[in-house]
Amino acid sequence: MLKLIDKYIIKKFLSTFIVALGLFTLIIVIFDVSEKLDEFVEKQAPFSAIVKGYYFNFIPFILNLFSPFFVFLTVIFFTSKLAGKSEIVSMLASGISYNRFLRPYILVAAVLGVFSFVLNAWVIPRSDKLRVNFENRYIRNINDEYRENIVRQIKPGVVMSMGNFDRMDSSGYNLNIEWIDNGKITKKLTAERINWFAKKSKWRLFKYRYRKIYDNGTENLVMGEYLDTLIPFNPTDFFRRDDDVQSFNMSELNTYIELEKMRGTGRAFFYQTEKYRRYSAPFSLMLLTFIGVCVSSSKKRGGMGVNLAVGLFVSFAYLFFIQWFISYGSTGSMAPILSVWLPNLFFIPIAIYFYVTAQK
Repeated sequence: MLKLIDKYIIKKFLSTFIVALGLFTLIIVIFDVSEKLDEFVEKQAPFSAIVKGYYFNFIPFILNLFSPFFVFLTVIFFTSKLAGKSEIVSMLASGISYNRFLRPYILVAAVLGVFSFVLNAWVIPRSDKLRVNFENRYIRNINDEYRENIVRQIKPGVVMSMGNFDRMDSSGYNLNIEWIDNGKITKKLTAERINWFAKKSKWRLFKYRYRKIYDNGTENLVMGEYLDTLIPFNPTDFFRRDDDVQSFNMSELNTYIELEKMRGTGRAFFYQTEKYRRYSAPFSLMLLTFIGVCVSSSKKRGGMGVNLAVGLFVSFAYLFFIQWFISYGSTGSMAPILSVWLPNLFFIPIAIYFYVTAQK
């Protein structure tokens, strides 16, 4: 059961965190509006679309992305105030152990971590699709409905190329698919035009030619006006960018990882890294909370400023290590799960050092 001291710390923690989120949200929105105002005016974006289609979806995304950093600063701020008023000294002098003092912090961090994971895994991906659609239409200077010179490996040994594809009418031209075995083309399928039927998840080929090449050099040629076929590729993939991975929920992310493994494109590392990052985020939040308490729970001559300086240095170093190792995991230079968890493993000894040296 929660004791009075637990309720007091939890109340301070959550109230400070909510106020900090509100201030950061206001600052982020002001800077983002000033940066994108010209695009909004130039593209004539409706006010309702800016508010509902963009900022209602952008704010949860950006706040959840930096939630470990916000929580860390929150812990440093209000714990330093408690230490400055000698409240922590009074708690410890009353017989409360330092581990007992840490308990409500870890409890709140665990709850916020689980909440952050649910947001990251299921809620934000749904809203992020709306945000990405808004950015594609009113902010990014890209044509999100048309692609040219498309080349994809749809599975190991099968390469597809297409002259162009228009998402408006789901049609493409100059299709060419080659089956390659030991450096030799064994089958080849071409078509002048191709259409995608999303409801049936099927492609329809027009004026197609299918050649099967045998080892003895002979060929079998089949021609026709149209052919319905199940090419294992969705045209949505033609328009996908790395940033769009945020719009995948966990089920979609797992499906896409398996799909990329089947295709053998080498891009599965990128999506695996994102998957493991989501799982490690709650632990990161708890680790930073633990460090934040140990750094700021003692009363220092320089006051809160010293604690904030130390805290900012540690948090920025932590975020730098996370992004640095994630870049290795995304490219396959390091195992994705290792690239995500190494920063945490490196900072556990730092957390232990701050815990040992904390005033108890």
